[in-house]
Amino acid sequence: MRRILLALCFSFALHPGFAHAWNAAGHRLSAAIAWQQLSPPSRDFIATALSRHPDYARWVEKARSSEPADIFAEASTWPDDIRHDPRFYNDGREPATPALPGLSDTARHKRWHYVDLDAAGRVREGELDQQIERLSQLLRSTRKNEQITAALPWLLHLVADIHQPLHVGREGDAGGNELEIENPFNKRLPFSSLHTYWDDLPGPPWLRGKRLEKNTNRLLDSIPPPAQGNVAIWREESHRLHEFVYPTTAGSLLPMITEEFHQQARALANRRIVEGGYRLGRLLENILSHRVSRETP
Repeated sequence: MRRILLALCFSFALHPGFAHAWNAAGHRLSAAIAWQQLSPPSRDFIATALSRHPDYARWVEKARSSEPADIFAEASTWPDDIRHDPRFYNDGREPATPALPGLSDTARHKRWHYVDLDAAGRVREGELDQQIERLSQLLRSTRKNEQITAALPWLLHLVADIHQPLHVGREGDAGGNELEIENPFNKRLPFSSLHTYWDDLPGPPWLRGKRLEKNTNRLLDSIPPPAQGNVAIWREESHRLHEFVYPTTAGSLLPMITEEFHQQARALANRRIVEGGYRLGRLLENILSHRVSRETP
């Protein structure tokens, strides 16, 4: 009976539409690492673009800061923040909501957050890799301020997403959202989806300020920079990591997170956050250094 009740609860709570990537801590950590890879002209360009965003004032309030680095980190969480915001709509299922000044559209674009592959590595669902490529090209070419302002938070977010192994998901389990696990290391949430477990590994979602800076420096000191690669390589890396992502120990009801698995998962999550941060920073610098040099008189 308990198993049936759990299954019923998860059938509502773990619908793929509710899937996130790294929680806000993971996205801010990757963004903070990326910021350190940027030149002063690129930082200035980004700060100006993000100041035009309609949620800029909200980011300042949440971060309790108007420093460009803090706003950059806060902007990286924005594509998750709008999931339940009534100003936005689910494209393909709902009518469009009114336009917002500074944005090119108000769609939530839930399919952008993931890409599911079959056993042979073929794409079956989702647009994560495609959208990173598209947004990168858009930032290289467009002169429209609204497009730049809209594209930046998405690119910050999606490059981190593709480094979360379950956002390059197995076909059939919605990126681990349909797999229930027991987690004795989380007293608040001892039963959850595997996807939620991985999302929450980076730390508490309120990680900001000095604690964010301290954790960022700790990760940079302990994990070396990765090779840059490209979007296809990042996707394939996450796909290959699936053999380490799924727990195999049986618990009382469900697959259980053991201490050994938990330690390995935390190390893997930290590594992917650092890799995503370095690569995001280099990608933005590559894009923006050409823009800044081309557009400067």
